[in-house]
Amino acid sequence: MSLKDKADLMKNKVSGKAKKTEGKVSGDKVRESQGKAEEAIGEAKEKISKAKDAIKDKVDDFKDNLSNK
Repeated sequence: MSLKDKADLMKNKVSGKAKKTEGKVSGDKVRESQGKAEEAIGEAKEKISKAKDAIKDKVDDFKDNLSNK
């Protein structure tokens, strides 16, 4: 995962948490829901990125095994 990707994920998570907290404190259910959604997007992006990295590692291992034969 690139540094830019990590920063984008953190931005979603932190911004979502802030909006969720703001909504809870102010009693604004819409803002709280927006925060929850933004946090969920950040978490989903993180899982996708980790899966992408794992697949890339497996493909690289497979290629290395083919070239060593």
